[in-house]
Amino acid sequence: MQEEEIKKQLMSSSLEFRRLVDEHHQYEGKLQELQTHHYLSEQDLIEEAVLKKKKLHLKDEMNTLIQNFRNELSHQHS
Repeated sequence: MQEEEIKKQLMSSSLEFRRLVDEHHQYEGKLQELQTHHYLSEQDLIEEAVLKKKKLHLKDEMNTLIQNFRNELSHQHS
């Protein structure tokens, strides 16, 4: 099963995965909003760094769920 198929399956079956994706999108929106500023204050730069770290953490959590799903599939087929 391809990663996109797994993501679709998890979006429909896993509340946790949907929550992670939603949070990831929220952080992405905030980052895009920051990038529209012509000048980023020191506080904006800190917020940007924090948002990027939070997004990365969420991405890691999503990848863990994807890997767990793959492992479950491989165990079902063995």
